Formats: sequence, structure tokens, C-alpha cells
Amino acid sequence: MIFKDRLEAGELLAKKLRKYKGKDTLILAIPRGGVVVGSVVAKELECPLDLIIIRKLGAPGNPELAIGATTSYGSLILDQELISKLKISSEYIKSEHRKQLLEAKRREKVFRVSSALKISGKNVILIDDGLATGSTVMAAITAIKQKLPKKIILAVPIAPKSTMKLIEPEVDILIVLDTPENFYAIGQFYQDFPQLSDDEVIGFLNERKSTLNN
Repeated sequence: MIFKDRLEAGELLAKKLRKYKGKDTLILAIPRGGVVVGSVVAKELECPLDLIIIRKLGAPGNPELAIGATTSYGSLILDQELISKLKISSEYIKSEHRKQLLEAKRREKVFRVSSALKISGKNVILIDDGLATGSTVMAAITAIKQKLPKKIILAVPIAPKSTMKLIEPEVDILIVLDTPENFYAIGQFYQDFPQLSDDEVIGFLNERKSTLNN
């Protein structure tokens, strides 16, 4: 399956999530790309949209390959199997963690225009524009569980089957629109897959907040 863009992916995901419309649901999107998908789903389900700030730790020489991920407050998830396979040093991991933690904290300050929304007792739908190794979303799931949600529903447009098997036991419900055999990068499944600026992310958040307040 090839999506036109993140907006179309959000529309297709929203159709799979209609049962959660108006049922004490909160959308948590992983910026930046996940915010576009999440904003569409939040609009269709008429529910709030918030962020969970996660930064992946990139492999040496290949920053798009995640060997782990960190939250903005320092919680760290590592893919020990991949780290061992690539023979990545502990010094590199510490350095990369510091780098991505600083960026996560920066994004928290930039994007967090108001207090984080309450997660406890809610149906939390976690959304990104796709999964690759799953490290980023695993860090997000770990952080969400600490806030005692009613359910965690992970909804993404695209993911490899191997990652689905890894993630599925960690959530209550997993929704993936397509699981292609030949998976190299999330962007290969989008016709239009631009990088988003901080201002664009803030714009999507403010638009949803404004709609709920009217």
C-alpha cells in the first residue's frame, strides 16, 4: 500500500478507530510526522490531541536506523540485539543518548504550549506515521503505562511484521493498515513525505485545540 500523504493515512486509520469516538479517548502523537496523522484521527473521533516526545537513538553512520529511544525526561529503551549485531560501543550509546535527550527536552519546551493532558483512565490511541524497528514507540508505550491509562491502542499506517510481533504484546490493541514484506524505510510507502518544521507541528496542535474550545 502506498499512501498519498500523512493526511490520507490518518483518514484511513480513523475509519478503523470509529468505535472510540466520544468514548473518553485521547490521541497521543509522536512528533513530528505522527502529529499530522494524529490530527486527522483526532478530528474524526472528536477527541483531544496531545504529544508524547520521544527521540530515537540512531546507529553510527545511519541515523535513521533506531538502536533505541529516549523520552524527554530520560527514560531509555535500547535494542540490545541490534546493538550487539552492529557492535556499538557503550561510549557511542551514552553520547547519542545525551544528544537525543537534549533535543527531546528542546521539543518539549517548544511544543508544550499548555500542560500535558490527563492520561489516567483514558483510552489512549498512540499514533505515528509508521514503525520501523519499534524502539521509538516502545519508549512511548513504557512512558504511557506509567500514567495508568484504561487502554493503549497503537495505530499506525505501516509497519514490518517483525516489529508488529515485538510490539503487539505490549499494547491492548494494535492497528496497522499494511505490513509489507519488503520494508526499508517508512518514507517508501508515501508519495509525499516531507519533513515538518516545529511551527507546522505547533499549528496542527493549535488547530485541534481551537476546534475543541469552540
